[in-house]
Amino acid sequence: MRENGGVPLYREQGVVLRTQKLGEADRIVTLLTQGRGLLRAAAKGVRRTSSKFGARLEPFMVADLQLYEGRTLDTITQASTLGAYGPHISGDYDRYRAGSVMVETAERLSEGGPAPEQYRLLIGALRTLAQGSIPAALARDGYLLRAMAAAGWAPGFDECVRCGAPGPHAVVVVQLGGVVCEECRVPGSPRLDPGSIALLAALQAGDWDAALASSERERAEASGIVAAYTQWHLERGLRSLDTR
Repeated sequence: MRENGGVPLYREQGVVLRTQKLGEADRIVTLLTQGRGLLRAAAKGVRRTSSKFGARLEPFMVADLQLYEGRTLDTITQASTLGAYGPHISGDYDRYRAGSVMVETAERLSEGGPAPEQYRLLIGALRTLAQGSIPAALARDGYLLRAMAAAGWAPGFDECVRCGAPGPHAVVVVQLGGVVCEECRVPGSPRLDPGSIALLAALQAGDWDAALASSERERAEASGIVAAYTQWHLERGLRSLDTR
């Protein structure tokens, strides 16, 4: 598809990960798109109060977009809302923190080309977060475990990840990818309550009924493991996790 002037036009669906100011009235929008993976595009005039689609290009929003290709940066010419999750997430501090972790992780895991599974996981997680039926921290940790699994780093919470000895096991070694038996234990590795291990397995499986039945202590223990596991595989810290 081409404009009258011969400029290539294309359509794409994407979730807004972050934005940054460009000039007096424009923004650069970083999106995770369905077909092209990560995409940075200019949105002209969206910071003006008269902008017709500025609110559709805020973080956590999902939009159907029309863009035209530029030499260094594509430009968004149209945007219609597919998922209005931004206001529900940004209006609540806990949800905003959790959403920020999600979009930062999605950006890290989607570098290098199209990532349709990461796209679907992120939209589902943002939808759950916006609905507010699941505590923000549980929604965040469930997303992180499933996103890491989709990237090829699925943790194991049943049998020993080193020798295969059947569980249950209570010791977690992040560097090895999950629980280990007593014989395979690495000195200094944390020992978790059985309920915390069960919660980690439930979060990875998307078993919200089991996750919601967990205690605050179990959630705190599981959350620490999820954060350590995610950052270990990403090989550097997540800025949005620093305020947890």
